[in-house]
Amino acid sequence: MQTALAAAQGCLGFAVRRSARAMAQYYDAALAPAGIKGTQFALLNAVFLLERPGMQSLAEALGMDRTTLTRNLRPLETQALLVLQAGADRRERHVVLTEAGLATLTAAQRLWEQAHGRLVHGLGADRSRRLLDDLRDLTALAKDV
Repeated sequence: MQTALAAAQGCLGFAVRRSARAMAQYYDAALAPAGIKGTQFALLNAVFLLERPGMQSLAEALGMDRTTLTRNLRPLETQALLVLQAGADRRERHVVLTEAGLATLTAAQRLWEQAHGRLVHGLGADRSRRLLDDLRDLTALAKDV
């Protein structure tokens, strides 16, 4: 019974999942006026920053497997916010933002800045930086197991 209490009160996995759900809902609501969700914002932003990434490099950058990435790309393709283009190899595909995708990303960036700013203000800049560092470390530890 002691283990059950410890797991209920101090499980890092559960705490991170609960926080992730709350953050997803928070960013989804903040980005709704741009017509996208938080995960879609992260995807569009990564495509923009990586400049025509291949599927594998985009999946790695986002910490997703390719199947999950493909599933997350589909609605953005349907909305014509990005396209998949053939690469030099028949198996290779590159993800490219469309003009509509860039416009959506630009609108969403302003919304994200406001939402992110509220969180950083609430936690404080130093605490926010520490949280990001701690989450990176926790992710690395979980991958090493």
